Amino acid sequence: MPTFDTANPAELLSGMRLARAAIGRGELVVIPTDTVYGVAADAFSPAAVQRLLDAKGRDRTAPPPVLVPGIPTLDALAESVPDEVRALVAEFWPGGLTIILRARPTLDWDLGDTRGTVALRMPSDTIALELLAETGPLAVSSANRTSEPAALTAAEAEAMLGESVEVYLDAGPVGAAYPGADERSGSTIVDATGLDSPNGRLRVVRHGVIPDAEIVRVVGADRCA
Repeated sequence: MPTFDTANPAELLSGMRLARAAIGRGELVVIPTDTVYGVAADAFSPAAVQRLLDAKGRDRTAPPPVLVPGIPTLDALAESVPDEVRALVAEFWPGGLTIILRARPTLDWDLGDTRGTVALRMPSDTIALELLAETGPLAVSSANRTSEPAALTAAEAEAMLGESVEVYLDAGPVGAAYPGADERSGSTIVDATGLDSPNGRLRVVRHGVIPDAEIVRVVGADRCA
């Protein structure tokens, strides 16, 4: 379980190469994001996703979100994208907003008991985005054991996840990208599936680094629960 200092160019190259290879084998990789460190797996490998859940001490009732390399991937993975979601994405991606949408039923993956939905985010972190550009969508959850605080350093992640992870990419402390927010709160998660109906509303299901008031500002109070 080697750790690579991404501030060192030689270690960055080696770390990224081994991280790509580990993802391809269905192993786990710890990566920095703009909010907290995440533990990543190939979203299209059921065995890799199960390995992620096992490492965190979760069951299938808590499926991981999926990080994507760019906004176009949103349409490839979501069955439909309401105008309100497009406005949120334009405002907050890349960044600390995760959006729950109906997943395309034709997708060949198994993230757990999702009830046909998927939680999507494009992170604002160059290391994460570079890896995503080469691997495609990754199932990524905070790099900690369930009930433990989210990791803000690679060392904190390693202390909790240990040898269950194949590669650790260390980009130093994270979580300072959103002044005034709780550093360990992670991304704000909104459930946009209600917007599929004419009178449906969007719900904030986890209060994170993007303030609720900012969500309301973009979507409109009449479309927020």
